[in-house]
Amino acid sequence: MHRIFTTSVASVYPHYVTKVERKGRSKAELDETIRWLTGFSQAELEAHLDAGTTFADFFDAAELTPQASLITGTVCGIRVEEVEDPLMRRIRYLDKLVDELAKGKALEKVLRQPADHG
Repeated sequence: MHRIFTTSVASVYPHYVTKVERKGRSKAELDETIRWLTGFSQAELEAHLDAGTTFADFFDAAELTPQASLITGTVCGIRVEEVEDPLMRRIRYLDKLVDELAKGKALEKVLRQPADHG
């Protein structure tokens, strides 16, 4: 079992916040991104952070968005869509979304929403 599986989301979350804020993005945008991926409400997300939920339990409780399969690309040189372990793939999805947010990608693109041509 990989060490990240038993790591609490709350211990990594401040690093996500720092990463996105350093690039001019907000904690609210980060939270929206996490909620989109996991299906959690803000209250559920905060409860998991307060409880020190591990990544394994966090993603076990999550109802992943059907659009998660649209998350592709590399994180730490690894193609997220090729990660075999389902839990590790979900963690990499989250890492990829945080990276995209920090790189200034429009929130609609990060959340895989179709462009509005209306």
